[in-house]
Amino acid sequence: MSNWVEIKVKTTTEAIEAVSNIFYEAGVAGVVIEDPKIYLRPKDQSEWDYLDIPEGLDFEVAQVTGYLPEDSSLAERTQVIKERINQLPNYGLDIGKGEIAVTTISEDNWGEAWKKYYKPTHIGKNIVIKPSWEEYKPKTDEEVVIELDPGMAFGTGTHETTMLCLEILEEYIKTGYTVIDVGCGSGILSIACGKLGAKKVLAIDKDENAVKVANENIKRNNLDKCVKAIKGDKLQGIDFKADIIVANIIADVVIDITKDAGFCLKEGGFFISSGIIKDRKLSVIEALEKNGFDVIQQFEKGEWVALVSAQASISR
Repeated sequence: MSNWVEIKVKTTTEAIEAVSNIFYEAGVAGVVIEDPKIYLRPKDQSEWDYLDIPEGLDFEVAQVTGYLPEDSSLAERTQVIKERINQLPNYGLDIGKGEIAVTTISEDNWGEAWKKYYKPTHIGKNIVIKPSWEEYKPKTDEEVVIELDPGMAFGTGTHETTMLCLEILEEYIKTGYTVIDVGCGSGILSIACGKLGAKKVLAIDKDENAVKVANENIKRNNLDKCVKAIKGDKLQGIDFKADIIVANIIADVVIDITKDAGFCLKEGGFFISSGIIKDRKLSVIEALEKNGFDVIQQFEKGEWVALVSAQASISR
């Protein structure tokens, strides 16, 4: 069992996306984002939406955590992450404390520590994310229960961007649809599509560990006949047309994907993009329009935005 190095950055809500992007570019497969300001926002009164505010929570400090394998490139990659984060104020971005803590942790210990905080979560109208180690009995016949073990790939469904995607997919997926999930992580969105009636889902991630974890979760949910995770770089080399492309990554990667998305969509298909901080929304919309898309719906949770787009010649 290999060791991992946990890199935890104390920052601000506004700097979350920039810090996350630095992590991704350094080779981190996924990040854990802890944004305490989610507790300050008005909540829907429905039975699905409930939050317990932890004691002693500092509402001014957001945390971004990433993991890197303990190998020969670790020192160099860690140094690059530190230097780039310390340079962010030069671009007018408030990074708050900007404290960076580096800790060596075994994969087993990480997994056990994570489980303490990960409980069954209700999302949208009928979706329930159930950790594989937790007991859960569906409350209605309509509930769509997704069993998940995020492993080191993350993607638990608890972050606002993932919730946005799940809520949109619940509205847009129709029986028999085909889907491409770019940056699949733990496979949560792909599995949701399969459970919601998609007949074929192609999940793509550039990280081998994420692909491994995603395929394990796909099998765990008995969807391995219609959902498959593969290693790939965004939409490059994908010879497959889908009714829906979903990309829950970060704004810069979504912008890059827009140039290829149209070639991988069926006529009348939709491109769902999330992981976009509010300040970057206009940049993403500009890229979408430049590449032949119209934004037909926008959704927000906290500081995050999700966009539903259709090819311009069809949406008008």
